[in-house]
Amino acid sequence: MPSAERTDRADLTADCANCFALCCVGLAFTASQDFAIDKAPGTPCPNLAADDRCSIHTGLRGRGFQGCTVYDCFGAGQRLSQETFGGVSWREAPHTAPQMFAALPVLRQLHEMLWYLAEAETLASASALRTELGWSAQETERLSRLPINKLLALDVAAHRAGVSELLSEVSALVRAGVGGGRKKDRRGADLIGARLKGADLRGADLRGAYLIGADLSGADLRRADLIGADLRDANLAGADLTGAIFLTQAQVNAALGDQSTKIPTGLTRPSHWDPSA
Repeated sequence: MPSAERTDRADLTADCANCFALCCVGLAFTASQDFAIDKAPGTPCPNLAADDRCSIHTGLRGRGFQGCTVYDCFGAGQRLSQETFGGVSWREAPHTAPQMFAALPVLRQLHEMLWYLAEAETLASASALRTELGWSAQETERLSRLPINKLLALDVAAHRAGVSELLSEVSALVRAGVGGGRKKDRRGADLIGARLKGADLRGADLRGAYLIGADLSGADLRRADLIGADLRDANLAGADLTGAIFLTQAQVNAALGDQSTKIPTGLTRPSHWDPSA
């Protein structure tokens, strides 16, 4: 069994207080429903304060920055800031800025993989793959600790392909026999605006599906695989996502639900789901 120390899930949760606002500077915005303005990569957002905190954090949705509320670095931001670059910010050492910003999407992918692998290791249905999952997590953790020059040269897509294959095996085990054999393969499907109210999607494969603006109110999504599914503005009112796998907080934040929506343990009901908030 793998014995090397691996990243804890707590370390895979964004901690903006210990990050140099890398997403607010390094990433680009395009004026759209998600962002009120255009912003070039490497340019600080005009809402960024000198202390690296967002000056409109509590009102992002109302100010046209919904995209900011659904972005999740999976803890990559604070790790780059405090570990990879030793706590020295791009403000103090401007020459590090290009590498710091370029490394964010690379490390974010590795942290996202670690998040899914950690979840997979807890699933009883996937116990037969626990050793393989452990080794995969250990290798992903090792890659995440590479020095900056090697991190930037990493073929992260190749590594992700191997992890994705393993997670697909996990998914198949979890979903096996769910829904009386009525499992639906909707992997990567274009379901934008789809009318799926009350649909039986138990054990469905919805990996990478486009569910933007879909009506999933009252739908049964128990033990469905939602890895990478785009749930922006999807109506989850009254939907049951109990036991849904590989669902992230960012996906939940992007959707529209209510107090009757059932979400997996460990995820938080977004404040905008509550009409009184």
